[in-house]
Amino acid sequence: MRSLAKWEDVPIFDSEEAEAGFWSEHRPDLRLMEGAVAGNSEASESVTITIRMDPRMLARIKRLARSRYLNYQSMIKQWLSERMEHELRDR
Repeated sequence: MRSLAKWEDVPIFDSEEAEAGFWSEHRPDLRLMEGAVAGNSEASESVTITIRMDPRMLARIKRLARSRYLNYQSMIKQWLSERMEHELRDR
């Protein structure tokens, strides 16, 4: 089983079968997992927000987070942070 050092190494999947195949051969490095759960020092304070979303989408997000051994809310925050960094880098 290969260990992933960066979330950027996880490809965009065309199907759940492709994703399942990928995760059957890969696993996140422990340091990567700890960073995802701990977050960054910049987020010492947090604000509660409400986002409405399709229940099926939320179920898929939760399933994906469980497969990565993450809390789904932490995973969503991580995705938002990664996307924000990507957008700022491409300016």
